[in-house]
Amino acid sequence: MDVDKKWVEKGFIDEPAAEGTDLAAEIRRMCKEKNAVILAHYYTTGDIQAVADFIGDSLALARKAADTDADIIVMCGVHFMAETCKLLSPDKTVISPDLNAGCSLADSCRAEDLRKYREEHPDYKVVSYVNTTAAVKALTDIVVTSGNAKKIVDSFPKDEKLIFGPDYNLGSYINSVTGRDMLLWNGGCHVHERFSAPDIVRLKKEHPGAEVLVHPECKGPIVALADVVGSTAVLLKHAVESGTKEFIVATEAGILYEMTRKCPEKTFIPVPPEVSEGGAGCSCNECDYMKMNTLSKIYNALKYGWPTVEVAEDIAREAVKPIERMLELS
Repeated sequence: MDVDKKWVEKGFIDEPAAEGTDLAAEIRRMCKEKNAVILAHYYTTGDIQAVADFIGDSLALARKAADTDADIIVMCGVHFMAETCKLLSPDKTVISPDLNAGCSLADSCRAEDLRKYREEHPDYKVVSYVNTTAAVKALTDIVVTSGNAKKIVDSFPKDEKLIFGPDYNLGSYINSVTGRDMLLWNGGCHVHERFSAPDIVRLKKEHPGAEVLVHPECKGPIVALADVVGSTAVLLKHAVESGTKEFIVATEAGILYEMTRKCPEKTFIPVPPEVSEGGAGCSCNECDYMKMNTLSKIYNALKYGWPTVEVAEDIAREAVKPIERMLELS
């Protein structure tokens, strides 16, 4: 079907479904009809995770989709994740339900700025977090995830000069656990930057038996209060395997859906983004971009086969190389 020009300008299709339409059922029907798979990042809403074929972190999802025989990949996450899907599945159609779903972290490192920084530091190799655009990956020596960053950095000789970007907090954490002194790009995630130590201290007093789970994109004072530091997948795995019954979670609140689904007998307490003077802040910390994904947009994206995500061939050719290097070491 042709896509109306007005939707192209919006970057998504918000055409209402017929009254009484069961969106979840129709989405699954169209997936079967069109040979499509739906990927849902841990930070999307529960109704999207419930309808997905695969739930996980960005790179893991892209790899799972690449291993399927699907013709269409619907990436419910943010734009750079859809690009990564296209890098690993160049012959598949990759759809992002809303092209406006960007990423504050990826946006904090533009390719033209990184290129200039590399020119200013010709003796350095670039280690880039997977939360970057394809254009930035194309300027990178090796890509890392929050789960394997320490292992990848440790693989370099101790005297290797490294630039780590774009997440300053993650880079600082990796410096601390590896003894490195990498140059750190000054970028950050708007969700993980909003957590504050007083929130966690208060919650620990209210729940003295709870373990504190913290994503390494959080600031140093937050990480210092953690019982476990790790990627969303690592935090989820720990929650499943731990004998603890209560957890204070400092990462995007969407992960609580999967934590609760896998551990219905346990309690997960989201750390709010801030605390008011009266001591009651917001109930959880959410990514506005992730929440731009909706069942209605997924329904229309499958119905019309749009919005698709493409990566220029010259960029794709270079951008996939640092991912392949990482996979060889993982």
